Amino acid sequence: MGSERISTSVEDGVAQVELARPEKFNAMDKDMFAAIGDAFRTLGRDPAVRAILLSGRGKHFTAGLDLEYASRQFPPSQDPGRAAEARLRHIEWLQDAFSAVEAARPPVVAAIQGGCIGAGVDLASACDLRVARADAFFQVAEVDVAITADLGTLQRLAFLIPQGLLRELTYTGRRMTGEEAAHYGLVNRIAGDPVAAGMALAREIAAKSPLAVAGAKRSLNYSRGRPVEEGLRDVATWNAAALVSADLTEAVRARLAKEEARFGPLDD
Repeated sequence: MGSERISTSVEDGVAQVELARPEKFNAMDKDMFAAIGDAFRTLGRDPAVRAILLSGRGKHFTAGLDLEYASRQFPPSQDPGRAAEARLRHIEWLQDAFSAVEAARPPVVAAIQGGCIGAGVDLASACDLRVARADAFFQVAEVDVAITADLGTLQRLAFLIPQGLLRELTYTGRRMTGEEAAHYGLVNRIAGDPVAAGMALAREIAAKSPLAVAGAKRSLNYSRGRPVEEGLRDVATWNAAALVSADLTEAVRARLAKEEARFGPLDD
């Protein structure tokens, strides 16, 4: 996971992933996309990690896609078909970096300050929870550079905010404040120090049964966009396999003894 683009650490079951390119407002180039994907694929299966806090160093959470990097990706080609196939593979590679955030076994909490712009909204949408400062802002900015947002905003944000609002933000590129984002449910809470508040939330999650939390995240992700009946069948199958566990025994013991439960790590 070594990279100059991000910083990672793990303590007491909580991993912290920090976008670490503040001189460029954490703009995302190839190295940062690669680092994000690698970090979340690794942390996402680490048995010592029970929650992940994602933050950005400096003034802004992220300015989104590094346009200098983007402008160099598609040189002129004599074959439009081959050029299109190369673009498709590149876009899918970028998408995979953020899908790794969503697919990580532990819940991911995003702590957002300043701007969360363009690809930053894609990234934040792939997280489970979001904490932001009141003066933070979210901007689906792709339209202003003649791009259709293609890294997850249009697919994930529709399950977090009303469809009409999503279309307005996407078609106009206007900024949505942290307060407005909290009003519509994109942000779970407003905090003066979103990193501290996000860490507190991550630690609260990390104290719960990792098996129960992993099952809940899996079921929530699976059920999104599917009929209720399919989601019910899926979670029933999960609980039929995982309900009777050491975590259940420990949770009941601790509750009866009025003690704090201590849960062991999951397997890799």
